[in-house]
Order: sequence, then structure tokens, then C-alpha cells
Amino acid sequence: MTFEGLDGSGKSTLASGLASELEKRGIPALLTREPGGTTLGQGIRSLLLDGVEMTPISELFLFLADRSEHMSQVIQPTLNAGVVVLCDRHADSTVVYQGYARGIDIQLLRDLNVIATLGVKPDVTFLLDMDVETALKRQLDANRLGSQTESFYQAVRAGFLAEADHEPERWRTLDASRSPEELLNQALEQLEHLRQRRAES
Repeated sequence: MTFEGLDGSGKSTLASGLASELEKRGIPALLTREPGGTTLGQGIRSLLLDGVEMTPISELFLFLADRSEHMSQVIQPTLNAGVVVLCDRHADSTVVYQGYARGIDIQLLRDLNVIATLGVKPDVTFLLDMDVETALKRQLDANRLGSQTESFYQAVRAGFLAEADHEPERWRTLDASRSPEELLNQALEQLEHLRQRRAES
């Protein structure tokens, strides 16, 4: 499963909370993130967050390189071992940030993601949605990607909502203004509904 949304929306907190809850229930789980889920990815993350300015295309290929390494070295082997993977940001972030916000062709981004992800899609993606002004107030890191204009983040939020509408069977949108405890309970309910639906099919 993956977790998407604006920085400051609480997605990392929810991902961590769900991973802990699954482990308590005896369900093996791995919490990871993009960019930075591998040794190579940590270097790419440093370039993306703290490096010099770069073109949108250069930024895109760094994200894709990180994702390709992450999928082949971490996510796919973990899934093959029967372990649940919880990933803080994944392919949808590239579609939204590089597509809706940076202007790169969205279908091209989807096609490139298929290559980088080995064709694997999350079973469920949680979108933590909140207004841009509140998210910006919550942001703590003043990195390269966290210093865009408000209109940029408006485009990001609209992009996430559009993607959730595009693929409603996978996305679950949560109100990120709620408390971490409420969000965790809602996510657990959504996962239980998904489990029941699969058991019935």
C-alpha cells in the first residue's frame, strides 16, 4: 500500500502507525519511502531535496532511477516473501508533481512508471487530502522541493484528487485535518473492507 498527499498532510505518520498496528496483529510489514528506500536512493534523495536546481526532466529521471532500484531491490523481494509493504510516496507522486504541477505529459509519466515499477501497482493508495494553506503551515523542512509557490501546491492537490477520481477502486481519500488517531482508525477500517471484499470474490 502507498501513502500520498501534500507534505505536511500526515502521510508519514499514518504509514508508520499502520505498520506498527499490522505488526501488533502478527502481520509482517515493511515501512519504506521514496525517494530514499535504498542506498542508491539515499544519494538520489539528497540530490533531489538538497541539491542544485535542475530541469523538470532531470528531476523526473532521478525519481524514476530511485523507483527502479527500490522496486527491484526492496519492494518486489519483500512482496515475494509475503510481507506487506507500506511506502511513503510512490509512482503517483511522480504523475502528480511532474505531470499536473510541472507540465510533463501525464500518459508518458504513467508509461515510464510501468517500466520503473516492473508493472506492479499498490493494492490500495491512501490520499491524505487537506487544504494547501494548512499543509504549508505544517511543513518543517525547507528543502528544494518544499519551497515552491502556493499555486504549485494547488496544482499538486488538484492532481492527487484527479488521480483518485481516475482510479477510484485503488484510492482511498482521507480528511487529513482529522487527528492521527482518527486517520489510523479510518485506514484500518478501509483495509478491513478491502479484505472482506476480496474474501467474498
